[in-house]
Amino acid sequence: MIKHINKTVEYLQEKGFNTPEVGIILGTGLGKLTDEIEIIEEVSYNHIPNFPTATVEFHKGKLIFGNLAGKKVIVMQGRFHIYEGYSLEDVTYPVRVMEKLGIKTLLVSNASGAINLDFKKGELMLIDDHINLQGSSPLAFKGVQELGERFVDMSAPYDLEINKKFKAIAKANNITLHEGVYTSVVGPQLETRAEYRMLKIIGTDAVGMSTVPEVIVANHLNLKVAAVSVLTDECDPSNLKPVDISEIIAMANQAEPDMITLFKGLIETL
Repeated sequence: MIKHINKTVEYLQEKGFNTPEVGIILGTGLGKLTDEIEIIEEVSYNHIPNFPTATVEFHKGKLIFGNLAGKKVIVMQGRFHIYEGYSLEDVTYPVRVMEKLGIKTLLVSNASGAINLDFKKGELMLIDDHINLQGSSPLAFKGVQELGERFVDMSAPYDLEINKKFKAIAKANNITLHEGVYTSVVGPQLETRAEYRMLKIIGTDAVGMSTVPEVIVANHLNLKVAAVSVLTDECDPSNLKPVDISEIIAMANQAEPDMITLFKGLIETL
């Protein structure tokens, strides 16, 4: 993997991806942050050596380098999921590449379902902690110790100082920002009523199909990491209605301006 990472990094550096400070992973329906970036370089995933390719039609599949809020950022416009058939090492490969390029902070967004029924669709949730129900770990491979400590501490996987700043920015801009526990499942199917009840029992506030692998690897690389969920549907097992993916995308688009305000405001403080 080290040889692959080095080859990818060399290619991106030759393309002008030099000294980024912040890495950003944009989730489902959350691509408009790139409109706020003064773009220096961008490249499609399928042109990058050893990079996975996004197979979900609403994920753009571009790596973007530029200036945002006075900082050099590298942005994944479209992420990878294990439900696409990728391994967890594939899903998290871009995080390792961004760290090798120089980032010190990783910001992650996702679209998720609200298990906590005090939370409403269209609102945001700052992730304070998570539960991994994806069945494995992105660190569970031979030779992982060559890339960092095998037994990574996860007592506080989300940076407390960044979360504190996010809450202050939300308050100053009258943005509803809940705080809670995110649970990551495999997907791609949505959950059953029984599964929603189970998720509530184990302490889940929001559920999705991403983010946790990237956060684990960010901690493995000693990056500061924070993540925000856009709540796109309400998962009430006693009153469950069919959910159309297009509705989820539409709700993510509706809430996206608030997420952009948070991310830009946070980056200005780094």
